[in-house]
Amino acid sequence: MIKTTLKIDGMMCSMCESHVNDTVRQNFEVQKVSSSHSKGVTEIISKDMLDENSLRDTIGKTGYKVLDITVETYKKKRFSIF
Repeated sequence: MIKTTLKIDGMMCSMCESHVNDTVRQNFEVQKVSSSHSKGVTEIISKDMLDENSLRDTIGKTGYKVLDITVETYKKKRFSIF
């Protein structure tokens, strides 16, 4: 699994978060997407790497600007009592 974190300029409210999340879901194969307008961040969990240029272009067409993209391996947290 891959975690892609986008630093996004222009999100001002929860509707902006929904707009970005819906755009990502409609254009990319993802497991989960979550945005925070207060942090200016969108986190995407996917099975495979996402094309950075496509992410920038697709989100850019909605009126928001991707400032930075970081990619890391995502390991699902498991429940543990220890």
